[in-house]
Amino acid sequence: MPELPEVEALKDFLTEHLTGHEIVRVLPVAISVLKTYDPPLTAVEGREVTAVRRYGKFLALETDGGPYVVAHLARAGWLHWKDSLPSGPPRPGKGPLALRVALETGAGFDLTEAGTQKRLAVYVVADPGEVPGIARLGPDPLADDFDERRLADLLSGERRRLKGALRDQSLIAGVGNAYSDEILHAARMSPYKPAGSLTPEETTRLYEALRTTLTEAVERSRGVAAGRLKAEKRSGLRVHGRTGEACPVCGDTVREVSFSDSSLQYCPTCQTGGRPLADRRLSRLLK
Repeated sequence: MPELPEVEALKDFLTEHLTGHEIVRVLPVAISVLKTYDPPLTAVEGREVTAVRRYGKFLALETDGGPYVVAHLARAGWLHWKDSLPSGPPRPGKGPLALRVALETGAGFDLTEAGTQKRLAVYVVADPGEVPGIARLGPDPLADDFDERRLADLLSGERRRLKGALRDQSLIAGVGNAYSDEILHAARMSPYKPAGSLTPEETTRLYEALRTTLTEAVERSRGVAAGRLKAEKRSGLRVHGRTGEACPVCGDTVREVSFSDSSLQYCPTCQTGGRPLADRRLSRLLK
């Protein structure tokens, strides 16, 4: 799933390639992608893109005097830029193409979604705050006013584990499965540690890991073409998606805990005092 750094990079890319250009056609290919109907998609046709904004993991295209087009790429969605779009209309079918946006220059982009779980979402709204997912977003962790005290206040009284708290978009916007693993590894904290139990020193460590991990990921992604962002993301990950590999900090083997629809990765030496975390799903399989 694209998270804050990749969506920030896509925002920068689209700002460069879309701003000042006219949208001449928006073609929904998958029925499931469009989540709003008033105003219609055609309301942005013939309008100039004036800005591209990011809200957590959401991208929003602002049009001159018209509505916003807001997209959430979900788990398996992606944006593919094309300097020259195909001349013919896309054909609905079983392929990954969900929506196409064409500019007056002949360039544009496709939104695609792999797999059978269709969660990619596009909204046409007068204001991004009308999108339910944006309305419930917590603060952006890279905002200038997101300081250590803000993080401490957010976690105060939290009963959830750190892993779950960091992924909650209503608590902190933009962090998902991959970067929560990376942040906790950098902070040397167990993903199972209760979020509301941090000492002041631990809060400082977590805050510094949060800001540093995301800032460095944004810098790695900046200037990278949209089609190469996935590979760039993986190249910078130290534990997420690296089960069985050596931890780059201590050399211990990266372990995994599996859940019904996701998994987490961590280093026992760096994060849990050398103790492997219980993986109940694996335990059931071994019985």
